[in-house]
Amino acid sequence: MTAEERQRRRSGLGRGLDALFAEAQEEGGTLAGPRMLQISQLEAGPFQPRRTFDEAELDRLAESIRTQGLLQPILVRPVPGSVDRFHIIAGERRWRAAQRARLHEVAVVVRDLTDGDALQIAIIENVQRQDLTALEEGEGYRRLMAEFGLTQDDVARAVGKSRSHIANTLRLMDLPEPVREMLQRGELSAGHGRALLACRDPLGAAREVVRRGLNVRQTEALARTGDKPASAGGRAAPAAALKDADTVAIERRLEESLGVRVSLEPRQDGSGMLTVHYGDFGQLDAILERLGAQQ
Repeated sequence: MTAEERQRRRSGLGRGLDALFAEAQEEGGTLAGPRMLQISQLEAGPFQPRRTFDEAELDRLAESIRTQGLLQPILVRPVPGSVDRFHIIAGERRWRAAQRARLHEVAVVVRDLTDGDALQIAIIENVQRQDLTALEEGEGYRRLMAEFGLTQDDVARAVGKSRSHIANTLRLMDLPEPVREMLQRGELSAGHGRALLACRDPLGAAREVVRRGLNVRQTEALARTGDKPASAGGRAAPAAALKDADTVAIERRLEESLGVRVSLEPRQDGSGMLTVHYGDFGQLDAILERLGAQQ
């Protein structure tokens, strides 16, 4: 991807639904809106970052829709190759709740968006409204960086978050799949997840955290003691080889800067080994750009 293409994609980020709705009001033609569509004409879009929808929240929203109506239109785009079917870009939760409220029609704004625009808007709107779990948020950030050549700074500006928040959220994607599933189910918090990244056996430590009901500070202490649980007398079992505080601090600074997991292994003679972990080529490309090593 060229620098011009990256800049064009970055410049389109962060507009949000308000800007798109304003454009729809100003434009003429068949894509101007809002307009009413049969609820059966809509379907979930392929770029929805949310994996789960809280049933109780859907019920509450459905009751609100019954009494007050749908207060904001749903953003959709035409399904390729179809004249009367539409993918939902933003508003799937409202669409689901409207079905529970037994509405037959809903207000929509139809926009002829590219796949890239659809993905960016879906991620940004969900993040800005805090509708995503930490893992869904991290996966969304990673897709923005991998598929659109964005840096952490670009993503941070687009979603209105700090770069350190973006970096810390991305780090959760380095956890083993079973631990990520525990995060997704709500058995562990994002704070637990970040602490578990420092463990030699994140899965074993995660199971211990859930079994004992440890809070985040206790999980951090567990990581510092080499994943060994406290003894019956209350003292933590000593680790065979722990990294000193300076090494851990350097690792964390590098991780916040690069947005990926970093391992630093110093040797007694003053040399050492620095390992930078990445999940895919898109993430590697973003790291090289931050280091000024991109071709």
